[in-house]
Amino acid sequence: MSLWAVTFLEYWKRTCSALSHRWDCSEFEDIEERPRPEFTAMAPMTMRNPVTGAEEPYFPENKRFNRTLTGCMVIIIMIVVVLIFLIGIILYRTILRIIISKSGNSFAGRIASLSGSVLNLLVILLLSRVYVSLAHILTRWEMHRTQTKYEDMFILKVFIFQFVNFYSSPVYIAFFKGRFVGYPGNYHTLFGIRNEECGAGGCLIELAQELLVIMVGKQLINNVQEFILPSVACEVAPWEADYQLLVCEGLFSEYLEMVIQFGFITIFVAACPLAPFFALVNNWVELRLDAQKFVMEYRRPVAERAQDIGIWLPIMQFITNIAVLSNAFLIAFTSSFLPREYYSYTRNRTMSGFINFTLATSPYNYSLQHTPCRYRGFRDELGEHLPDYFHLLAIRLSFVIVFEHVVFFIGRLIDLMVPDIPEEVEMKMKREHYMAKEALAENQALGTVLFPGENNALSDGLRHRGSRPPAQSNSPPLNLKDIPEEPDILGR
Repeated sequence: MSLWAVTFLEYWKRTCSALSHRWDCSEFEDIEERPRPEFTAMAPMTMRNPVTGAEEPYFPENKRFNRTLTGCMVIIIMIVVVLIFLIGIILYRTILRIIISKSGNSFAGRIASLSGSVLNLLVILLLSRVYVSLAHILTRWEMHRTQTKYEDMFILKVFIFQFVNFYSSPVYIAFFKGRFVGYPGNYHTLFGIRNEECGAGGCLIELAQELLVIMVGKQLINNVQEFILPSVACEVAPWEADYQLLVCEGLFSEYLEMVIQFGFITIFVAACPLAPFFALVNNWVELRLDAQKFVMEYRRPVAERAQDIGIWLPIMQFITNIAVLSNAFLIAFTSSFLPREYYSYTRNRTMSGFINFTLATSPYNYSLQHTPCRYRGFRDELGEHLPDYFHLLAIRLSFVIVFEHVVFFIGRLIDLMVPDIPEEVEMKMKREHYMAKEALAENQALGTVLFPGENNALSDGLRHRGSRPPAQSNSPPLNLKDIPEEPDILGR
């Protein structure tokens, strides 16, 4: 999946360059893009554009930088709010598991985990709506000159928040849950409640469940909001139905949905190999739903030019790099792949006794006061780590380093082998630049031949502009009859 993500982005660059050349948008942001109307109306001063020479609205960069820092502080506060809700969901799962276990239900852990995933999805959707509105306000306040810059900063704010909002719970389950539990007689607590442990099958099962609930649940809710709810309306006259059509506010929500899905199927694919399949099925269905939505439910959108997809491409490249590291740590630390290989190489190739190898015995002092028990860990009877623990730790870290170096090397190789601009498009661009230079040279040569003294006349006109006109002569006007006629070429 990591190599597929790299290949996908490389071929998207080729497609993007072909589209921008086809629609003549290759240099739109640098040359043709004009200031935003809101910026023009609210800018406190003007400044001459060094490229066009026109007087344009201007907002001081130091003030924009201060406002951007203030926006960053708001983002940090919202991220802290997300983490507070995450801690609340962790406590909810722990307390609910204790309550259900006391009732004698053997599925207490599964019920608490599933209900916690559903509650987490509802919290995610609620916080998303609040923060998108807040990001609009902050980005308008920062006073960005062009629409492209405005959209890039808005998208960056929303993505940072949504990244933490959607992925914080899966990251906790994948890399932190069950790692700070302690051992019998020395358990760690959170607000007086014992830390969560992974189930008997490990944390990968719970992570896969969390991913499916969040990803599939989010897709179902979005499809209901986009397709079913707008169609539930009373029958009205055609002109009233046209008036009630939804206003198309751009493609931001569509891009965000696809990028969040891209993160789910790449960052955590080692834990849930079915995630790409569910994403593929959803996208097949959503293609038709979006077609229906834009044709039947929305008003006709206003066409706008764009050079590329903006900051979405660097965001997906960032997700691709994070996915390599995430899957490396998932395979090394969360799954039982390396412990099984280690046991097979050092103990028994038939894997007989592997479960007993991964379990430690409760310490002697604890066993004197309580019933002796077994727990997951590589510790001795005093609670100290065994040499196998350090051997496995070294193997895991080595695997992470080798895995990410190999994948990044192959990804870089793909990047070098696949050019960002197709050869056909590159030849067309070179041909257009050549033709433009030839046309410019011909126009300059033609102007020199037809108007040899034009430059001097222009400079004279500029030099004498504003001065008094030359004095008129008192001599009588020239009579055309007094001019002798010149003979023609035959001497007549």
